[in-house]
Amino acid sequence: MLSYGYLLDLALILLSTKLLGIITKKFKMPQVVGALLAGLIFGPAMLNILKETNFIIQLSELGVILLMFSAGLDTDLKELKKTGKASFIIALFGVLIPLIGGFLVAHLFNDLDIMKGATTNVLLQNIFIGVILTATSVSITVEALKEMGKLNTHAGTAILGAAIIDDILGIIALTIISSMADTSVNVGFVLLKIVAYFIFVIVIGIISHKVFDIWMKHENRDRRRFITASLVFCLLLAYVSEEVFGVADITGAFIAGLILSNVERKTYVASRLDILSYSLLSQVFFASIGLKVVLPNMSTGVVIFATLLTVVAILTKIIGAGIGAKMCHFSNEECIQIGTGMVSRGEVALIVASKGAALGVLSNVLLGPIVIVVVVTTIISPILLKLAFRDKENNITLNPDGK
Repeated sequence: MLSYGYLLDLALILLSTKLLGIITKKFKMPQVVGALLAGLIFGPAMLNILKETNFIIQLSELGVILLMFSAGLDTDLKELKKTGKASFIIALFGVLIPLIGGFLVAHLFNDLDIMKGATTNVLLQNIFIGVILTATSVSITVEALKEMGKLNTHAGTAILGAAIIDDILGIIALTIISSMADTSVNVGFVLLKIVAYFIFVIVIGIISHKVFDIWMKHENRDRRRFITASLVFCLLLAYVSEEVFGVADITGAFIAGLILSNVERKTYVASRLDILSYSLLSQVFFASIGLKVVLPNMSTGVVIFATLLTVVAILTKIIGAGIGAKMCHFSNEECIQIGTGMVSRGEVALIVASKGAALGVLSNVLLGPIVIVVVVTTIISPILLKLAFRDKENNITLNPDGK
């Protein structure tokens, strides 16, 4: 018999994310924080009213794809090209510093019971914890920046560029550490696929941009078929990225948005897709992050480890990405903004952690602390971003001449 429980789940998600979003906005915080809290409060972690279902999982995946596609559409491609070198340096330090920090924290707890149960050597487990901390989930940052109107700032563009490169570096790091535990993984082949991916998107990007631009210029008015075609292009590129090249689907979605970011009817397409994203899909995605949280019973040692790992996760991203930004001559305020924009680990860290557990690289008892890191960094990232950009705004107000 067909169940209609998903309708009630969806109604509760939309209602709770909106109400808590309004409440968090009253406290001068981004509304995305309220959506994240809605999943936590009504999910298994607290009230246990809502649970993650296959329907919610698939709808949330569509939500983050559309969110990243919209971010690509809204991105200034010329500005992104200018920050290309800077984005690479920011991403590089944003990966290396957390990798070292995570390894050192894990190393401190080597002799304690919480590290027991791993099916592989402790050194490999320590390195893998560092790899988990290298992850960046830019989707939360994108929503916060869009809400504040800062997505196309110099710092906002650098964050987006760095996050894409960070994703590639994370794949390489994960592949290398996985190959150490699973000899069937060919590191060289994975690297070759990544190079092939960028060649593929450049060729497809040039062709698709010309086709869309000529088609849209030929029409003398806005048509709903533009929206359908753009969404189909986004979904196809997201699918090919993940299934063929092993690159995250959200990266493909973002690149699809970049390709269409300066076509003739871009504003029309972006405005219509934003309605779909804001009213339904992105809200399900943000709530689903909270629904994933199921905190196990944890000993004092695990709680201490989780607390320390969370602090290190936050600081190493801010410091690492901030150092990279400073090397590229960003201002102190922009360095802080970029660093805070890279803090959120989100679903990316959960995926990496589950991969480690499946390979036997990561002890199951450590999954609890990883969940805590994900929850805290995801919630605190938009709050820190708000503070960082507010400080900048205050400086502009107080010093209109920039002196």
